[in-house]
Amino acid sequence: MGTRKTCFVSRPGRVRVAGASGGALEAVDTLPDTGRIFYQAEGNLPYDPKGWSGTVSFWMKTNPDTMLKTRYCDPIQITQKGAGNGGLWIDFPDSSPRDLRLGAFQAAGAGRERVGESDAGPPLVVVSPVGFKETDWHHILFVWTGFDTERENAQATLYIDGVPQGSIGGRGITMDWNLTKTGIYVAVAYIGLMDELAILDRALNSDEITHLAAEPEVLTALAQR
Repeated sequence: MGTRKTCFVSRPGRVRVAGASGGALEAVDTLPDTGRIFYQAEGNLPYDPKGWSGTVSFWMKTNPDTMLKTRYCDPIQITQKGAGNGGLWIDFPDSSPRDLRLGAFQAAGAGRERVGESDAGPPLVVVSPVGFKETDWHHILFVWTGFDTERENAQATLYIDGVPQGSIGGRGITMDWNLTKTGIYVAVAYIGLMDELAILDRALNSDEITHLAAEPEVLTALAQR
């Protein structure tokens, strides 16, 4: 996990409350003027333009059907140009009831066509409906391998509470990021609690994912080393 750099907040509105382990980030409302919280990707993301893998892990506590105020909400989004143009993200779309989706959309350019959500076979894992309630914590984790290799071997898999929900695979996924211009956006239009966000420099295996989902305090111990 990379060393955290500056987190930019456009307006106040986030406080620490009881979380899955220790404190948590509470989003009490959407930020005005489409404000976003983000970390700089440089120094925090294991990106390698010649090929890379990784893991994003976090906990959330929300009811997307009753608490969210916008059509789309991205608890986590990593991108330079946009969600559909070199974007890796978890979102709640405008379905009713709400789905939860993992998206891994490669960057357009250099002979790569831009793929839209409405195109055939988009790079999405969809949990429909997700059925989260405001009383329950859920562990969200996704792993990826083979990104930015220019080969048709990229894969990304979504886990909820340690259980695999589906994979994106059998294609090339090239993000083509400039890390100085790329952000790790957190709690975009999200209302609820988030905790223990971690970005790891390899894809965890199934045993590690199960262990992490059961014991969120494991990350606290790692951060203190």
